[in-house]
Amino acid sequence: MSYDLLVIGGGIHGAGIARDAAGRGLSVLLVEKDGLARHTSSASSKLVHGGLRYLEYLKLRLVRESLTERETLLAIAPHLVRRQRFVLPYRGRLRPAWAVRVGLFLYDHLGRNPTLEGSEAFSFAESPYGEPLQDRLRRGFAYSDCTVDDARLTILNAKDAAERGARIRIGHRFRHAVREGSGWRAEVEDVASGRLYGERARAIVNAAGPWSGELLRGAIVAAAPQPVRLVKGSHIVVPRLYEGEQAYALQHTDRRLVFVIPYEEDFTLVGTTDVPWTGEPGAAAIDDAEVDYLCGIVNRAFDRQVVPRDVVWRFAGVRALQDDGATRASAVTREYALPLDGGPGAAPLISVIGGKLTTYRRLAEEVLEKLAPWLGPLRDPWTAQVPLPGGDILGGDPLVLAGALERLWPFLTPAESRRIARAYGTRASRWLEGATTRADLGEDLGGGMSEREADWLIREEWARTADDIHWLHSKTGLHATSAHRRRLEAWLARRLSAGAAA
Repeated sequence: MSYDLLVIGGGIHGAGIARDAAGRGLSVLLVEKDGLARHTSSASSKLVHGGLRYLEYLKLRLVRESLTERETLLAIAPHLVRRQRFVLPYRGRLRPAWAVRVGLFLYDHLGRNPTLEGSEAFSFAESPYGEPLQDRLRRGFAYSDCTVDDARLTILNAKDAAERGARIRIGHRFRHAVREGSGWRAEVEDVASGRLYGERARAIVNAAGPWSGELLRGAIVAAAPQPVRLVKGSHIVVPRLYEGEQAYALQHTDRRLVFVIPYEEDFTLVGTTDVPWTGEPGAAAIDDAEVDYLCGIVNRAFDRQVVPRDVVWRFAGVRALQDDGATRASAVTREYALPLDGGPGAAPLISVIGGKLTTYRRLAEEVLEKLAPWLGPLRDPWTAQVPLPGGDILGGDPLVLAGALERLWPFLTPAESRRIARAYGTRASRWLEGATTRADLGEDLGGGMSEREADWLIREEWARTADDIHWLHSKTGLHATSAHRRRLEAWLARRLSAGAAA
């Protein structure tokens, strides 16, 4: 079959581009060798933010675009994106107070039509924000940003793309492509069976993230190589460090900001690191030195101390950034580049290098703008006005929706209702419909994951493994035991066997 667009990679950029293109009437094929959001796009700091620290590098355009996109994502994905107050303890030896104030003033005003609360300065002695902090931290600032479920943001972009006609093939590895006539002839592998098959496309988008440079070095014939710098970012999750819903942005002596964020109600997320990476991206893992680094930053700020054995979950991802020659990994630009390979009579290839989770939607628009000369007149941009699946929440408040779920399905606990509302939005009713008791949801597969929900994730969201269900499509793995894990794997095996028999 021939497509208008072949998208390589099922991370946030690939999924966002597939959604935008399918919504403009293009035929789209997305291939992903592992799973949606399996790597970098589920290993972020879970932020939709302008990037306060980028102001130090005078990246005003990046911050302005990011702040504007923050407002857009709040509107189209209110179930996934939530407002978050951040507290920045002041450390005068690292940055003078006037510089922090100027930075926060710019942060409040660079974006278009901001709806979040503005910044403020205060004494910790007079604010509940100071209660969990050590006494030596006397003053601080607060500002607003947003947090997000990064994996579900990716998955729901792919879901919307599929509902608009895109073909999403998970477990299919792009192998090779050559220009043929006015298009591309590509070879793809079904990873499970090893079967190779051919596809044709008018244009290719290389959104393979940390593998993008590798593709350009050989898999895509005659493509010009691009300088890509790989940086590993790692996070830890520990039991909840403090009461209150505020997050903290901690300044470290290396001038980096490390975030401490309330996570999944009972936990705290701490990250990230910035470490150069030269190995296979899929093998990236947090090392002991990074765990010690993150624990140390927490311990220099909070009364409650943490040690590596307190870590209940750890994860790492590799970001593919533009190689701008920066000496420190943390200083490498997060701006994206979209190098285009092609010309008159030559089928186009566009690669996504760099970029932030926050700006994925705008990046997708720019990709299609660049491809328009080859793909013909395109429909107008549309993704800023149309909610992602489940995002059509009246009033935009998922907590109001959670209350409605409790009334309609009274066997759900308040915590379950909040989790379900924030994960599925208005689409929660599609898999809850018909259940009158908890038993109707089937066996508990761990952490509140029921058979019925797991079945929905497999049928509707491409979940395939226990890791997909417990850690990507949900975070129920944080509450699940090893016995739950075995139960889920046994259930998956039975379901697979029953499907094969049918």
